[in-house]
Amino acid sequence: MKKIIALILFLCPFVIFAQVEAEASIPELFDIKGSVKEAKTLKPVQDVEIQVLGKGAYVSDQFGNFRIQATIGDQLVIRHPSFETIFHTVTSSDRIDIKVKENPIVVANQPSAARRKSSLYQYNIQSARTNLKKDAATSIDFAAKALESITDDDSEADAKKATLYELLGDIYGYWNQPDLAASNYLTSLSNRYDSTVQLKMAKVQYANGSYNKALKSYKDLLNKVKDKGQLVQIYEGIADAYDKLDRFDSANTYYTKALDLAKSLNDSERIIQINSKLAEVLQKQGKMREANSYLDNSVQLAEKTSKKAVARQRSRAADMYSKSNRYTEEIALRQQALKDIEELEGETKSDTTSTTEEDRTITPQVQNYKIANAFAAQSAYEEAIPYLKESIKEAESRNDLVVQKDATRKLGEVYREKGELKKASEVFEEYEAIIDKLYIQKEQEIAQAARLSRELVARANRITTLEKDRELNENRYNLVLASQELAKQQAVKQKVIIYALIGVMLLFLLAGYLMYRNIRQQKYANNLLALKSLRSQMNPHFIFNALNSVNTFIATNDELAANRYLTDFSLLMRSVLENSEEDFIPLSKEIELISLYVKLEHFRFQDKFDYQIHIDPTIAVDEYVIPPMLLQPYVENAVWHGLRYKENDGQLTIAFTKLDEHSIEILISDNGIGRQRSKELKTANQKRQRSQGMSNIKKRITILNAMYKDKVDVEVEDLTHNGEGTVVRLVLKKDKN
Repeated sequence: MKKIIALILFLCPFVIFAQVEAEASIPELFDIKGSVKEAKTLKPVQDVEIQVLGKGAYVSDQFGNFRIQATIGDQLVIRHPSFETIFHTVTSSDRIDIKVKENPIVVANQPSAARRKSSLYQYNIQSARTNLKKDAATSIDFAAKALESITDDDSEADAKKATLYELLGDIYGYWNQPDLAASNYLTSLSNRYDSTVQLKMAKVQYANGSYNKALKSYKDLLNKVKDKGQLVQIYEGIADAYDKLDRFDSANTYYTKALDLAKSLNDSERIIQINSKLAEVLQKQGKMREANSYLDNSVQLAEKTSKKAVARQRSRAADMYSKSNRYTEEIALRQQALKDIEELEGETKSDTTSTTEEDRTITPQVQNYKIANAFAAQSAYEEAIPYLKESIKEAESRNDLVVQKDATRKLGEVYREKGELKKASEVFEEYEAIIDKLYIQKEQEIAQAARLSRELVARANRITTLEKDRELNENRYNLVLASQELAKQQAVKQKVIIYALIGVMLLFLLAGYLMYRNIRQQKYANNLLALKSLRSQMNPHFIFNALNSVNTFIATNDELAANRYLTDFSLLMRSVLENSEEDFIPLSKEIELISLYVKLEHFRFQDKFDYQIHIDPTIAVDEYVIPPMLLQPYVENAVWHGLRYKENDGQLTIAFTKLDEHSIEILISDNGIGRQRSKELKTANQKRQRSQGMSNIKKRITILNAMYKDKVDVEVEDLTHNGEGTVVRLVLKKDKN
């Protein structure tokens, strides 16, 4: 609350004069005000982009005013569709008033306001198209600006909106958001019907798995389209949908129609594609002879086009041979495809890359892997091994972890089938390492996809809001222009304009505050989610070893010890689970948990160490809170990686000492073998587990300190100069009211 009051007090003196930036200025920067007006009429120019090279861009408001942050010597680029780009060098913090001369090519034969709106629309639409494949967010932002520039009195408003929403559909479709793409195509059609747009909508419905919807959209087009090129796509789309719905006879019928029409148009690429699809459908129907005929035909036709097409079709044919266990034919085709790919790469001097999933299989690593699979299916393991090794090599050089993973696993299986178990074991170890790398890569890809999806949905909502409020905003804009004209004629009206400006500034301040608050809340929520995730990652080997101990007691007929141990273990697990949803628990509870945990560990290794827990009587333990199970990993490390390796005289000390009125020190020390010696004794798997556990603790502490202003400090060091023993010092601060 204090921060909010301080922010308001800081911003209030500036409300009357100008918009205040939401974030604090960088010390080297200063604010520069300015305006952009037409040289002859002195009318303000709205939506002018003022770019500070290397530092960001700003846009002028409806009064032509702008406010930027820059330093002396910065280069400004001032651009707008209605005038030629202007360059300006900052020499001081004085106001910059730009007078512009309109571009005669743009302004010819149009009224000024209408001309500016039309130019702005075209500029933003073109910018959106330019950024479509580069940056989805930027492209959508330009589309939103284009929507804002459309007025109700524009005779081309419906056509412009139809074009705009079609473009939005293209953007969302390219960035794998088929739901949003279909919605925008539907909006485009509601403004103006275009068979091309409906065809695009049918394709994204199919891509989204809505096969019945796609089928309906395609069939609606049959009665509306006369163009043969589109009809081929419609027939093929209908057949694709029927294929996915397992209606193979219908799929066969429409693929045949599409093929006949494509032949009449001499569309070789589509002819090849449809031949291949027909072969797949016929294979599903069990008509292998007909399927092979179409398949051979597709390969022969591809040989007359390009090497890439040949490789693609041979790969498709080989896939079909593989499904029918015709491995000899499959291997021969894949070897030919492999030569095609190598020749193609030799010509282009680069990888054969493509945006389609199918073309990603036309790579040396994939073909080598599939050839090896075919040999392995025939138990020809010696022949399979060189291809698998080549596949792994190619995949590694191209950073293709998926194929590298599959080929490595298959190589291990082949060695195992041959009885070469040592080699198989080595390969499977490599496989596990690749799996770890692939997991991290997929995790990053999922996070990026989720972030992109959130951004695109947010911008889609903004577009929807803009459309609903467009008429209201247009009226407001006209009202502001009218007020401006009246202000020039009547000095009395000047106060009204000033009050309006103050209101706008207040709205900007409120918007800035709300944005700042939302960002803080989102960051806080993200941190809570991260903490919850880290809390849930309990080290499983404690549970495993605890249950192992119970098993040992039972095996030695020590039923009483097993029951006693299991009772204490159950109490600990219950307390852990009860506290798992809490961000903080009282220190007294944590002490109970850690005492019970140490008791269990001592019960298991009572011949290895003794322990002491000291609590300073001056500490009001209920006044301190601590994240649940924060101390357990350090105690666990002391026991498992220090004390359990000692023959006797092990000592574990946990001390809680008061430092001052607002902080305490928690000391966890052991006289074990030390960190360095423990590392030398660990297996590779133990090292990986240790690194993961300590990494989670560090992440928890980092997040907690970011959220609660350095609440916890941790230091870990050796107990003695010779490296034996370990001391963990943890400083816990009391919450300040």
